Amino acid sequence: MQRLAILYDASQAVLSTFDLDEVLSRILGIVRDVFHLDKAAIMLLDGKMQELYVKTQFGWDLAGETIRVPLGKGLSGTAAQTRKLVYAPDVSQDPRYILPVAATRSEVAIPLVVREDVVGVLDCQSNQLDFFDQDTLELLRLFSTQASIALSNARLYSLEQRRRAQLEAINAIARQTTAVLEIGELLEQVCSLILESFGGDHASVLLFEDDRLVLRAHQGRLTPLFKIGDELPAGEGLFARAIDSRKAVVENDVGKVPGYLPGFRETVSAVCLPLVSFGQVLGVLALESASCEAFLPADVNALESVSDICATAIQNARHFDRVRQLAYLDGVTGIFNRRYFELRIAEEMARSTRHGLIFSVIMVDIDRFKQLNDEFGHLLGDEVLRQASAILAQQLRKSDVLSRYGGEEFAIITPETGLDSALAVADKLRRVVESWHFPGVARPVTISAGVAEFPAQGGTRDELVKSADEALYAAKQTGRNRVVTAQMLRGTF
Repeated sequence: MQRLAILYDASQAVLSTFDLDEVLSRILGIVRDVFHLDKAAIMLLDGKMQELYVKTQFGWDLAGETIRVPLGKGLSGTAAQTRKLVYAPDVSQDPRYILPVAATRSEVAIPLVVREDVVGVLDCQSNQLDFFDQDTLELLRLFSTQASIALSNARLYSLEQRRRAQLEAINAIARQTTAVLEIGELLEQVCSLILESFGGDHASVLLFEDDRLVLRAHQGRLTPLFKIGDELPAGEGLFARAIDSRKAVVENDVGKVPGYLPGFRETVSAVCLPLVSFGQVLGVLALESASCEAFLPADVNALESVSDICATAIQNARHFDRVRQLAYLDGVTGIFNRRYFELRIAEEMARSTRHGLIFSVIMVDIDRFKQLNDEFGHLLGDEVLRQASAILAQQLRKSDVLSRYGGEEFAIITPETGLDSALAVADKLRRVVESWHFPGVARPVTISAGVAEFPAQGGTRDELVKSADEALYAAKQTGRNRVVTAQMLRGTF
């Protein structure tokens, strides 16, 4: 009777809290203190995988190992499948015993059942043979009933709290993302808000760019296997399933997923959500965790709402970026204008100063352009400008910045490029233009160029551009159709 009274008090203690972790801790504490056991574990049911997994335990020397037991296998799997207590007085003689926990001699597995639904198993083990007598087994069975109710209540309460927090998160994400129109800042904020509101260890956003799926932002504490700007195969892994189905894809043990493409070294659980706006798939939002069973089915609806909000915000930011780009485009040539050049040269100087890098500026001028206009008319002059700018753009790298500086003059920024390399680029441009046949122009069209390097030939914007301009002037004064560097002016040129 005394033991039963202790068990009653223990059951009341288990039922007195709705915090899931606290419930689990109290259940195992009672098992250890009231029944004097060497080791015990609570194994919860993964309904999708039809497996039990160890949620919490004491005395099991797992060394970080994740234990999963299929239904019907082992003593625990058998107890869950049959919904009956299973006892092995001598595990060495029981063929169902499959968990070789050190020193275990006897084991009992009690199903945790609520309204005919199995939520898990209480697995108790002892270092003594036939440790559990009938009274102990009956008390454990009675206690497991109370533990099951407490566990179910805690999970329901946890889900309700989670739903409430998710609704608040959805509203917060909607408010904050609609206020951001710069695409880079938006994607970083999306990753931050997703992690803050939905847990997980890492969030990332991948966007389609010319039919390529490119990693554009990520935040978290996992080890990335890709870097920003890398292309990932859109037709493989969870990405492909999310994109093809246009639905969330949740996997709580990616190691068992055929064809899984890891993005982070420690990922165990992952959810991928397609970013869809007005029927167009913009990319994928991914949330990953180093823990097993990190994402619940109940999370999917909330995450899909978030992905819809994010997709709309991304589309809005892209539209804003296109409109802003129009303000930076030259109306005649279609390339960037001087306003954009001024913006980018300031950014490049700041970046190069911060990281100890160099870059060069190339100033280009079409030779005798006023004479060409007078000879052939302004319409043909504009066409020469368009064709010349197209030629220059084709010969440059994607990272280079080509702008119409004014009239027939162009400015080029070549990031992380020294003077000699920039000289070679400028001379290649000169040779290509010289050999190009411009329809309607009866004579060759040539260019002259001046080159200067930051910070060697200019530590400020004005100094650098002035150095390149002076080199360009020298090129035109000494015969045109040639390239001069600022260094040549200071030397023996």
